[in-house]
Amino acid sequence: MQKNTLLVLVAFLALSFKPIKSPEEIYIQAYKELAISEMHRTGVPASIKLAQAIVETNSGQSILAGRANNHFGIKCKSYWEGGRYFYADDDRDQYGRLTASCFRRYGSAAESYTDHSNFLRYSERYAELFEYAQTDYRNWAHGLKKCGYATDPSYAKKLIATIESLGLNRWDADVH
Repeated sequence: MQKNTLLVLVAFLALSFKPIKSPEEIYIQAYKELAISEMHRTGVPASIKLAQAIVETNSGQSILAGRANNHFGIKCKSYWEGGRYFYADDDRDQYGRLTASCFRRYGSAAESYTDHSNFLRYSERYAELFEYAQTDYRNWAHGLKKCGYATDPSYAKKLIATIESLGLNRWDADVH
């Protein structure tokens, strides 16, 4: 009798146990529809958008995402008229000392997603990306690096590994 009770208890616990989601899974659930919507609006693949956001913000856990709603690490640039957030990143002064960089600050993550799409779609610098198929995340990743989106020499590899490990490319052909 005691053995049967133990088996029932173990079965109950096994059925009621819900696996803990990773930060990446939580981030994807929160933002995948926004990434898909932006893909339809501008042609930036959802997989690329989600991978960049995951890499740039450590799945939404970075200071920049938390304090400035900046999910893509986009800096101010001289023409930026929106909110600003200063954060020491990779810029250095004339003496080689790390100095605060000006990053775009947004009112919401959705604003960050929209601006990122516009930043890529309407910039001459990234025009060649839109020659690649929406489902060609590998060329998009290498193209982003080639066009100078990030200084990390492994940026394209990181994006591709993120897309492949999380299956993010399943949304690139999504048609509503």
